Amino acid sequence: MRWRGERQSTNIEDRRGFSAGRVAAGGGLGTLLLMVLALVFGVDPRQFLEQAPNSPPSQVQTSRPNNPEEEELKQFVAVVLAKSEDVWTDVFRQNGRQYREPTLVLFTDQVRSACGLAGAAVGPFYCPGDEKVYIDLAFYEQLRREFQAPGDFAQAYVVAHEVGHHVQKLLGISDRVDAMQRRMSEAEANQLSVRLELQADFFAGVFARHVQNQGLLEAGDVEEALRAASAVGDDQIQRQTTGYVVPDSFTHGTSEQRLRWFKRGYDTGDMRQGDTFNTRNL
Repeated sequence: MRWRGERQSTNIEDRRGFSAGRVAAGGGLGTLLLMVLALVFGVDPRQFLEQAPNSPPSQVQTSRPNNPEEEELKQFVAVVLAKSEDVWTDVFRQNGRQYREPTLVLFTDQVRSACGLAGAAVGPFYCPGDEKVYIDLAFYEQLRREFQAPGDFAQAYVVAHEVGHHVQKLLGISDRVDAMQRRMSEAEANQLSVRLELQADFFAGVFARHVQNQGLLEAGDVEEALRAASAVGDDQIQRQTTGYVVPDSFTHGTSEQRLRWFKRGYDTGDMRQGDTFNTRNL
């Protein structure tokens, strides 16, 4: 992706080098699985985070220095966020709506949000309570190493997917899904979660199409994003972590589904073509 020299978003809240408090352990989930669940992008962080909506952010500065590679990553995600602002402001305007820009929070090791307290093992997430995207930049090394999904546009896909959840929040979709899930069985709620996540993948694809139209994508960029989407399918993750697949427990969709919905967003570039809730063929 050609990003150097492009505008960087000012909606960046840099909390790196600060500790937000103690993360609740519990749950019996290992670091890899927690990271996987979060990379599966956009999982409702309230499922994994310590609930502390009324606790004020308690930040204590740590001694971890920022390195040049991480500073470059900060600049990169700031450009990706800026591009998402431009894309979604334009798309919303074309559809008679007004876009409200989210904030991207950079943190080190752990962070407190309106959704609770999260450790870096949870990975990138969107919190609808404060309309912020959270990411520890060290996660990108895990993305490359653990999931064999290298490349700057694979990294951009992470941000684009989380911003896709912000789009759902602004459209009222995520609130409606949350209300419906509260009245459902776990299996039924999981099915709705899959549809929500696939739509966020679709919106990430729409973003990619508009960036392509600006002439900013390079050869192989789309393939990087597709590889990342495929790597975090529920079936792929379950085979990797447990050795078997349990479809009723899927919350984000299979590798094929995630890849296909991202590609549909990229092929159409039209946010109206991503209704994952009223189609039988996911």
